[in-house]
Amino acid sequence: MPYGPLPSTAAPSRVPASRRPLGAARPAPGLRRRAARALRQASPALLAYAAVRTLGLLVFVPWAHGERRGVRHLLMASWDCDWYLRIASQGYAHSLGTAYDANNLAFFPLYPLLVRAGDALVPALPRGAVGLGVSLLCSFLAAWGIFAVGDRLYGRRAGVVLAVLWGSLPVALVQWMGYTESLFTALTAWSLHAVLSGRWLWAGSLAALAGLTRPTGVALAAAVSLTALLALRRGFSPRPLLGALLAPAGWLAYVAWVGLRLGRWDGYFAVQKLWRNKWDGGVETVRRMQALLMTERPALFYAMVTAVLLGSVVLYVLSVADRQPVPLLVFTGLLLLIVLGSSGVYFPRARFLLPGFPLLLPLAVALARARTPVMVTLLTAAALGSAAFGGHMLLGWHGPP
Repeated sequence: MPYGPLPSTAAPSRVPASRRPLGAARPAPGLRRRAARALRQASPALLAYAAVRTLGLLVFVPWAHGERRGVRHLLMASWDCDWYLRIASQGYAHSLGTAYDANNLAFFPLYPLLVRAGDALVPALPRGAVGLGVSLLCSFLAAWGIFAVGDRLYGRRAGVVLAVLWGSLPVALVQWMGYTESLFTALTAWSLHAVLSGRWLWAGSLAALAGLTRPTGVALAAAVSLTALLALRRGFSPRPLLGALLAPAGWLAYVAWVGLRLGRWDGYFAVQKLWRNKWDGGVETVRRMQALLMTERPALFYAMVTAVLLGSVVLYVLSVADRQPVPLLVFTGLLLLIVLGSSGVYFPRARFLLPGFPLLLPLAVALARARTPVMVTLLTAAALGSAAFGGHMLLGWHGPP
């Protein structure tokens, strides 16, 4: 079924978003009034998202205390959190080196720049508190943007469900850690929303910032640029062209800067090789899945990652069958291609797919069409499962999320 607002939630006078051409004019009330109205519209999604993630903390915190593990350290300064904190305080490496998993140029700069700025403004905060604060704020901006995309395509009820599902993913605890996933998802969600509403300069600018946040920003840049160029077929306008040019600027700028810093054109890709992360077309992914499913007794975390990867492929097929808008399909398709086609480490790939929230649209629409008791029951089960997996991820699994 093609995308359109749910009959039970669409206003009678509202033109379905799927039938509205990209870039169609919309009413332009004052910025403050528009923001307040949008916030009121999104408030059920934001409250539900907060409830789901608070439930995760209510499970995780006593669990961590029972294991005699430091909650603050785990959420603020463990694993990749520590990498970003050290970049914020000490800067980037000046040479390539030869050590495996040791060159911090693999980490993109926007998040540590925000942490450094926050530390300069509030130097009395504990180490990592600013990073956690950035992630918390961005997680709500992300949930808001995710709701806005779902609301535009299918109506308010589907938007709320979509935000709750994103907060109920198995590795969603990362959204409230000193990691980049919340920042990247916020930029992605609002960039895609800007594309759907024809705001090309916003879409390109946000995609450029996403390209300074994570390597997979290139997938968002491609989605924005391709959609903008397709929009030019209806007649030339400078805004789509500028949006198309802006979108990849952040990713390209960082890759070029690393090359200049290391004195070689392929500097960034040389860093990735030191992290044993290169494109192999999915050979290593298939090998790991085959081993986990056929010859090993996998750890629970590995089994969950494998289930997420396989489930994401199924959801993408459903998204294509449901004829999602082009920018969403391009972004999630390229994101899956990058994550599945990498030869890098296997266990963080469920986390790498966190920004791919459009993959959840088929589930969100199905739940939004269900009776309220059924919907609430299934979402509650998802939230409880996420809380349990989140605790296991940081306490039972002895490795990075």
